[in-house]
Amino acid sequence: MSNIYIQEPPTHGKVLMKTTVGDIDVELWSKETPKACRNFLQLCMEGYYDGTIFHRVVKGFIAQGGDPTGTGDGGDSIYGAPFKDEFHSRLRFVRRGLIAMASGGKDDNGSQFFFTLGSCPDLQNRHTIFGKVAGDTLYNMLKLEEGMVDSNERPLHPHKIISTEVLANPFDDIVPRQTRNKFREEGEKKEKASKPGTKNFKLLSFGEEAEEDEAEADAVVKSRRGQSKSSHDLTDDPQLSSVPVMEAQAKRKASCDEDDDEEMQEKKDPEMVERIRKRLKKNEPELSPEPEERNFFNDERKKASDKKIGEIRKEFKQLLRDMKSEDAARKKTKEEKAVEEKKESDKETDNSLLAELKAERKKYAAKRQNLKGTDREQQTLALLEKFQSKVQSIQEKHSEKTESKSEEEGSDTEDWLAHELHFEEQGPKLAKDANVRSEEAYELDDPRNPINERRRKKHKERREHREHHEKEHHHRESSHRDRRSHRDSRR
Repeated sequence: MSNIYIQEPPTHGKVLMKTTVGDIDVELWSKETPKACRNFLQLCMEGYYDGTIFHRVVKGFIAQGGDPTGTGDGGDSIYGAPFKDEFHSRLRFVRRGLIAMASGGKDDNGSQFFFTLGSCPDLQNRHTIFGKVAGDTLYNMLKLEEGMVDSNERPLHPHKIISTEVLANPFDDIVPRQTRNKFREEGEKKEKASKPGTKNFKLLSFGEEAEEDEAEADAVVKSRRGQSKSSHDLTDDPQLSSVPVMEAQAKRKASCDEDDDEEMQEKKDPEMVERIRKRLKKNEPELSPEPEERNFFNDERKKASDKKIGEIRKEFKQLLRDMKSEDAARKKTKEEKAVEEKKESDKETDNSLLAELKAERKKYAAKRQNLKGTDREQQTLALLEKFQSKVQSIQEKHSEKTESKSEEEGSDTEDWLAHELHFEEQGPKLAKDANVRSEEAYELDDPRNPINERRRKKHKERREHREHHEKEHHHRESSHRDRRSHRDSRR
């Protein structure tokens, strides 16, 4: 792990995220990913993430959150539109504890983010890494993957972000927009303004009279609703009509039109009903199925697995091709050797020495073949059996020979197979104690005694005879060696 930390650049900026699993310290790479860090810091300052849940958890992979709707489809950036991805060569998905932007595609970053729970090499250069979890708070972050998850990778009891606090802000020019509480207050005010008020006349001293006046005014308004207001209504002049002329003409035309419409309806009632039904059917909005929750990483996983499968297939095909080419080359070399052997056998060689040389070469070439497995074992056993039979036959034929015969038959190179090694029999030796002087330690023989002189003379003669015999034996062996070397040179 040490080499991974050394390769990562230094951080600039820090945010404390208080969650239901404990505090999580997030350090930001604001120089390498300025847009993503600015977006995250401003949303934290505005309290955008307060009360949001981690709506998606994949054990050993990621824990995703940052959506105020909690569905995985919501969330906006501070820029009013999705912003571009920011990749850096020293920021890689090689370990747990990284924080990156969750996006539905290329350059589609909003407010959602995710923590890595392990190495994710498939996400490299697809999602923007903008921070890491610092210190021992990493173990609090790892608690996010604990708990039950349904088939859609949604936790049954999701963890929440309680609040966020910016500890170090590298961007001095960030101005927070309206906070989350202000948005709520404005929404509540609008709801109150839109609701109709109810008058409680019981609170007034003259409540009964006011209530009667209010009822009369409402009745007049209802009766005059739909009629045009005229200045004739203000006077009680009987000569002036309060009803305008245009209204009377309109009533006459309406009555005529109604009569005509009644006649037409009697004829075209069934046809009109059918047409209206068809139009209503066409205009009815089709109930679209509820949009499924977005899955940001399934497509990426499928692409990565398809890519690996394709590479394995290519390697398998390449191995098959190599094996076929090797088999073809072997067959070709065997055929070429067979053709050459036939050509050599067809040629008639007049030189007998050359023919013998070729025969010997073939003989030794056959011996040089490296046998394997059971063939090699059988060959070894056959050679051993042959050697044993040879030794046994030589021992049976061998008999005692005189020195003259041994000189004549000295050229026989297989005599050593019948040789037997004998040692002089020596009786048991008594151990002597160095502290005890025995009788053998003293010399009791007089060197001037004639018996001792004869004994010494005999010992001397025996020694000289033995030395002479050894010299002759050595001479015979050297002559035998010379003859054998001479014979080999003649061959």
